[in-house]
Amino acid sequence: MTDRFQVGVIASTHGLQGEVNVFPTTEDPSRFKKLKQVVLHTQRGEELLLDVVSARFFKKFVIVKFKQFNNINEVEKFRGCELTIDRKDAIKLQPGEYYCADLIGLSIVDEDGSELGTLTEILQTGANDVYEMTRKDSGEKVYIPAIRDCIKEIDPEGGRIVIHVMDGLL
Repeated sequence: MTDRFQVGVIASTHGLQGEVNVFPTTEDPSRFKKLKQVVLHTQRGEELLLDVVSARFFKKFVIVKFKQFNNINEVEKFRGCELTIDRKDAIKLQPGEYYCADLIGLSIVDEDGSELGTLTEILQTGANDVYEMTRKDSGEKVYIPAIRDCIKEIDPEGGRIVIHVMDGLL
């Protein structure tokens, strides 16, 4: 289980007062309005705890002002850097919901317990999520609809997802 979640990536500076354009990588960009702190992961591997002073929206970006920076020269070196938050600050889940980061890497098994592969990506579509599994035997990608008929059990603590292999899936 991951302790930190990425909420955005600094795309560019905004104006001269140390604001940045953040490309949100969260399902709910409006959460930037409520965020008090984020961790900036620099290109040098440093982690800087930053206080969010303000957040406003423009096109696909969130314009964020941090307490620690007051001019463009202080923030221009952070282009492309990730912003993360603690698990405790993440969006609260409903029962039966999971963070994608907690599912990636889980083993996918059939109802008999035979290992089929590993969950390598979660694709979000209009209707339902689709799980990309990399097959254990061939390395080939298989796409599994995240629907009740197919996904029988999700067990992050046990490190596995149990699926019903529908006709034509494999």
